[in-house]
Amino acid sequence: MIPERRYDLDWLRVIAILLLHLFHCAMPFMAEWDWHLKNKETSNLILECNYFVSRWRMPVLFFISGIGTIFVLNQKSIWQFIAQRTKRLFVPLLFGMLIIIPPQVYFERIYKGTDYHSYLDFYPSIFTTTVYPEGNLSWHHLWFIAYLFVYSLLAIPLILIFKSEKGKAFTNRVAGFCEKYSMVSFGIILSVASFLYFWYPNETHAFVGDGAGFTKYFLYFLFGAFIGINPIFWRNLENNRRFNLKIAFFSAIVINFLRWNDLEPNWETYSSNLLFLCLVTLSAWFWVISFLGYAKKYLNFTNTFLQFANEAIYPFYILHQTFIVIIAYYVIQTPDDILSKYLFLTLVSFVLSFGFYVFLIKPYKITRFLFGMKIK
Repeated sequence: MIPERRYDLDWLRVIAILLLHLFHCAMPFMAEWDWHLKNKETSNLILECNYFVSRWRMPVLFFISGIGTIFVLNQKSIWQFIAQRTKRLFVPLLFGMLIIIPPQVYFERIYKGTDYHSYLDFYPSIFTTTVYPEGNLSWHHLWFIAYLFVYSLLAIPLILIFKSEKGKAFTNRVAGFCEKYSMVSFGIILSVASFLYFWYPNETHAFVGDGAGFTKYFLYFLFGAFIGINPIFWRNLENNRRFNLKIAFFSAIVINFLRWNDLEPNWETYSSNLLFLCLVTLSAWFWVISFLGYAKKYLNFTNTFLQFANEAIYPFYILHQTFIVIIAYYVIQTPDDILSKYLFLTLVSFVLSFGFYVFLIKPYKITRFLFGMKIK
């Protein structure tokens, strides 16, 4: 077992969510992918950047969350764990759906031409219409919290098995095997699970119709819990970080060669499609374990910035997309170029999210509770 605080995981969590902020700020300007509102002109190059980040950003967060879950269960009983997850996840989710998310839906609706006289005219509709996208009740980017809450409850029996003596013995055997033959076996499991995308091609982030996405992220969560309890895995990740990065690097080149030369297979259940899907899935897995290995080697330390950011990053995540959507609604109406709009949107939404945290959330017990923070 690894009882000490893992600062490298704190660093990865902070970095991943800051990247998520940059990712969401780029969405209004990205070609092809649909979003809540879009700039008149879009960029294929921004699409390529977001496509690359999208393959591993959420897997990293779910993997780290799985590690954190088993650390919490090492310190608490099952009922204490459920209570902690409820306060940490369900309360912010409910508060977010009622207060934080509705402005996003409102600005999307008026952008698409729905005639509301004001936000006060719109707000009752989150209770009188059905769920998004047909209606106005949604969790939007907070789907991550919803899934994480469900995963935490579903994983309790498995994590208890991982913690048992037989579970530890099995984990040691798997860790020894991976130390000898690499950790590609986890990627193979993910690749087999990825075939669900042929039946569920779109990630709805709404449980319903999201069989492929739900399964993929649950596996990353479980792998995090499984790997997180065993130091042999961490030694493997640290020692093989360069090899894992090499695989990730060259797999990304192959993927983009196929995409940029229109050699990407059509979306049908042919062998070429299965191979391409396996390539994309394995590439994402090797990026994830590369980041974990390098973070374990170089980022297992703390400082004043990390101490502040580690507490601030969760409320920042809850807030950031709402400010992005509101500001983007006005930004996309200006005649400026895409780069100017993107930089302005990124800076202003960051400052607002940070400012709301510092001035309205951090100092007060009630807001700390509503945003899933510890009450000091």
